[in-house]
Order: sequence, then structure tokens, then C-alpha cells
Amino acid sequence: MKDAFLVLANGRVFKGKSFGHDGEVLGEIVFTTAMTGAVETLTDPSYFGQIVTMTFPLVGGAGVNEEDFESGKSWAKGVVIKHPCKNPSNFRSQGDIEAMLKKHKVTGICDFDVRALSKIIRDEGVMGAKIMFSEPTKVDVEDARQFVIKGATEAVSMQDALRVECQNKNLKKVALIDFGTKRAVEKALIERGCFVKKFPFNATAEEILEFAPDGILLSPGPGEPNDKTNESVVKMIKKLVKSNVPIFGICMGHLLLALANGLKTRKLKSGHRSTNQPIKELSTGKVFITSQNHGYEVIASNCSMVNVNDNSCEGIDYGKSFSVQFHPEAHGGPKDTMFLFDRFVERMGK
Repeated sequence: MKDAFLVLANGRVFKGKSFGHDGEVLGEIVFTTAMTGAVETLTDPSYFGQIVTMTFPLVGGAGVNEEDFESGKSWAKGVVIKHPCKNPSNFRSQGDIEAMLKKHKVTGICDFDVRALSKIIRDEGVMGAKIMFSEPTKVDVEDARQFVIKGATEAVSMQDALRVECQNKNLKKVALIDFGTKRAVEKALIERGCFVKKFPFNATAEEILEFAPDGILLSPGPGEPNDKTNESVVKMIKKLVKSNVPIFGICMGHLLLALANGLKTRKLKSGHRSTNQPIKELSTGKVFITSQNHGYEVIASNCSMVNVNDNSCEGIDYGKSFSVQFHPEAHGGPKDTMFLFDRFVERMGK
């Protein structure tokens, strides 16, 4: 491994070793405190444009298995790991994490104080960053400062086919609008007897309603909800809301549904990225442990769920439609909030 440098938009530089793909990258640096699920993280389209810092010190001990991929490729631009495991040990393992990064052309940097980096992101917020192989200059710092994720929804929508599909068209029909969906979302619907048809982010409301869906799912995805690309998406969702078809929004789908209902969103300082975020359902007082990966929140006073740590909005119930900011398909607790898919199917029945 050769020397590598991580330069942040605030001018801080970390020196480590390179691994994975041999190429310089610019991205938005974020951190996740998840102790497991590195493969799922790297293949989650919600990490498009980002350099992902994994705070757990040893990553990749169970190896890599493509059955665990959330999409057909890795979307992260880079990855920061204290110690990438070179000798994984698991009966399902098909290879190590470095081989995966090389295959999917993801640049990695390791062997420095990753938790010190995470504290900077936590205290100062997410920011641009650059992984490079020569001593950084002021130009590189400026590159990091100027970096902005653009065109995220367009880049990730409809890039991955359904892994499994239910062909029984007599079952509940779900229109899944793809803003960067995960295979686990599709699988959760199909396991509940739904016939799923995916639509790209730029599909029209008329095209979606022509399918005569019993329900509409707005998928997770990356980027900023108020991005210019999403202006037409919000207009489309407004028409879907008027159709009276039940809608279930997850993560980005939650944010876009809120915008379509006249609410506003704002950026969180460092975001929520972990598998242990506690959320409280206000109607029951129950607390659930959830998996989360987002950098924005809805500004609302009518939340149905809130984050126990910072009281940010984690869910809104509109009556026939509802949405959540976290990932019920990710088995955070380990399957605490999968009941939300059952709730969606139940509302389709009504």
C-alpha cells in the first residue's frame, strides 16, 4: 500500500495508506457508526457522491458476498477505514473488501485515526473532501470546499433490476418510484404478495396511475430533496397525492412527500448514519431501534415519529398515506419496524 492523503474542506489533512481502487476522488465526507453491514452500505445508492467513514475499527471480517448487495454496484466515491480485514473468515465469504473496492473502482484510505476524523465531522458537519496520493496543496483544499453533489436522483434511478419478481397480477399492485431504491425494499413488498412495477424518477403521474396501482412507494435515495432535479418530481407527487392512492415514503421518499404536502426540509449538521438510531412512535409511546442514512430532515409539527436523540422528525402520517425517515427494510432492531410494510399493505386493502 502506498501513502495516501485525505484533505478536508476545513484544511485538515490526514495521512494514511491507500487500498482498493488506485484513483483520486472528491466527495462529501460522512461517517457511519454501524458495526456491521459494510457491504450493504457501500452498495446503497443513498451514498452516491460520498466518501464514507466507518468508525468501527476493523471492517470486512466476514468477507463479501454479492447476495448481500443492495444494488448491482458500489455507489460510494470513497471509503475510510481504520483496518480493512485482509483475511476474512466466514462460510459465505466470496472475497475480501479490498477486492470488492477494486472491482467497483472505489478508492480507500486507511491506517490513521479515523475516530478523530469522525469527531471533526460530528462537530463541524459534513463537508467536501479529497483522497489523493501526493502532498495536498491549497488548490486541493479549495477543490474540497467547492464540492457539491449534483444530479444524484438522475444518476441512480433505474440502474438495478428487480432481483426477484412476483408475476401474479391478481395481487396488490405497487408502483415503486425509484429515486435510488434498495433491493431490500423490493423484496419486502414481494414477500407480502405485492406485484411490483418500478418507475423511473422522471415518470409522469399519468404513466404511474395508468398502471392502476393499489399503492405507491416512494423509495429511498441520495442527494438534496430541494435539488433542481427534484422540482418536477415534487409536482408529480402532488398529482399522486390527489389521486387518493395510498403512498408510503421511505427516507428520500419521506422528504419528497413532505415537500409535495407543502412542508419544508433542512440539512442536518452531520446527518444520521448508523444502525442504532432510536425513534419513538408518538401514538403508542413505543421506541424502536432503526437503521438510518440521511442528511436532511422535514420541518413539521405534526410528526408521528421523532428521533429520541435530537427530536428530529422521523415520520408523518397523512391519513391514507404515510412516510418515515429511517429504513424499515434494514432490520435495525433487527426487524422492529418491518410492520410498516404490513401497514402499507393494510391501507392498500382499505
